[in-house]
Amino acid sequence: MWKIAIIDDERQVLQGMKRAIPWDELDAEWVGEALNGVDGLDIIRATEPDIVITDIYMPAMNGLDMMEQLRKEGFNGKIIILSGYSDFEHARQALRYNVSDYVSKPISVPTLKSILGKVIEELVQEEEKRIKQGELEDKMMLYEPFVEKEWVRSAAVGTLDRTYRSGAHLPPPYRYWMDCSHITIGIDLVRDHRANELSVSDWNLFRFAISNIACEVARKVFPTIEYTELHSTRTLLIVHPQAESPEQVQQKLEELGIKLIDSIKSYLKLVICVGIGGIKELWTKIPDSTEEAFRAIDLRERRMVPTYDIYVYQGQISSEQDSVALFPVKFSFKLASAMKASQETEAQQLVADYIRELKKQKGITPDYVQMLGSELWGIITYSLYEAGLVLDDLFTNDQIAKELVGLTGPDALANWLIDKITSICSSRQWKGSSKHRQVVDFMTHYIHEHYAEEVTLADLSEMVYISRNHLSIIFKNITGETFNTYLTRVRIEKARELLLERNMLVYEVAERVGYKNIPYFSTLFKKITGMNPTELIK
Repeated sequence: MWKIAIIDDERQVLQGMKRAIPWDELDAEWVGEALNGVDGLDIIRATEPDIVITDIYMPAMNGLDMMEQLRKEGFNGKIIILSGYSDFEHARQALRYNVSDYVSKPISVPTLKSILGKVIEELVQEEEKRIKQGELEDKMMLYEPFVEKEWVRSAAVGTLDRTYRSGAHLPPPYRYWMDCSHITIGIDLVRDHRANELSVSDWNLFRFAISNIACEVARKVFPTIEYTELHSTRTLLIVHPQAESPEQVQQKLEELGIKLIDSIKSYLKLVICVGIGGIKELWTKIPDSTEEAFRAIDLRERRMVPTYDIYVYQGQISSEQDSVALFPVKFSFKLASAMKASQETEAQQLVADYIRELKKQKGITPDYVQMLGSELWGIITYSLYEAGLVLDDLFTNDQIAKELVGLTGPDALANWLIDKITSICSSRQWKGSSKHRQVVDFMTHYIHEHYAEEVTLADLSEMVYISRNHLSIIFKNITGETFNTYLTRVRIEKARELLLERNMLVYEVAERVGYKNIPYFSTLFKKITGMNPTELIK
């Protein structure tokens, strides 16, 4: 109900107003009255009314002085002046205090009702605006992790808009970037037999596992790091060396590279290559270090440790090397982003520009063209999976493999890619699912961050303002799995990692990933992994 207070030095006016106002009809209630401005201040401070009806000429403190004091104290309620004098100067002063109406006595009941109705309508509109603003702020808080992660990724690959390449536009958590140096470490999954057996859905979970391992390992060597996924098989660590000598930094980088390779091979049975970019003093130069890190992997020229695939950027690349290392991170990222957003023209232009540069190089063999085609197809496939489109429904693996064999030159590669881009962007399946991918991105991110808690579809439906049933359908359409199946797979994958560390008992691991019923946890674990938790740690 809307609260109304009345301040007037005439008791007859006070009583008459209380009787005349249609309280129930206006959904309003009387909360207090006073005969002067001083008592009026006390009443308003105590009751915090939505509307104040006040006279101007009163003893002890007049209405204008009372209003001035109220506004100084931050009172934002509506004020209606009901005065026995039609004084222009007083009306002018009243405007300074954001008065809703200035009415001369006597006032008829219909007029009073009309004025109060108008003021209450303003209050209703302001309340609705506040609610919408609050909902918007809540949503922004929910999506803030996505915004920050996307910013880090853009900063790492060099796609930030020019207006955001200054310290003033650094997000608060990354302001420290202005006061430290930066090195990027590229991680690239080797497409061996085991990796090629992974489905796109399984690979998404393995990427989640790789991110956990990489961050845990890296933080033991460098206190502050950022981790971001790029596309397909590639991810990136950004580390910030302290005031250390070049020799100390190199030793730490060697240690980190070895631990990354050993840990991912031990826990996930996957093989990775590690590339280390050059150190940069300015955060705006991080994209250069990123390119250098993956160029080091592509060239495989300078191995940091004899028995490990850890490669360091040489500092200069010859023209002969360029012909076998034309796969820039920025291009790959832009292509993936364009495909996820269904920007057909943008994706085709990116391919055309890339092929134009490729044709300038010497010694481009059919095998190299086919390798590029395979890598680019992997980028497109994974980026679209992230957006909710599984390409298996449009193209079979056998079909793609046969078509790749027929690509013997850059022009053939360009025509093949552009044809595939057109087919994908015009498919009904893509158009139908793309509008929901941001919601599902948020849901999967939330699951990965809160899997140990009581996570329910109902809770998430309230967070994203979509009904539970509709959200369930959206999630299944985009991921190919039910919400509960996806949550269970994430929990079991994390449990598997914890068990392999052999630092916790089975019941402790179960509780850590959100299960209090140990037999139920063991059943789920065996169903998904094929073995009991106790068998894994023997």
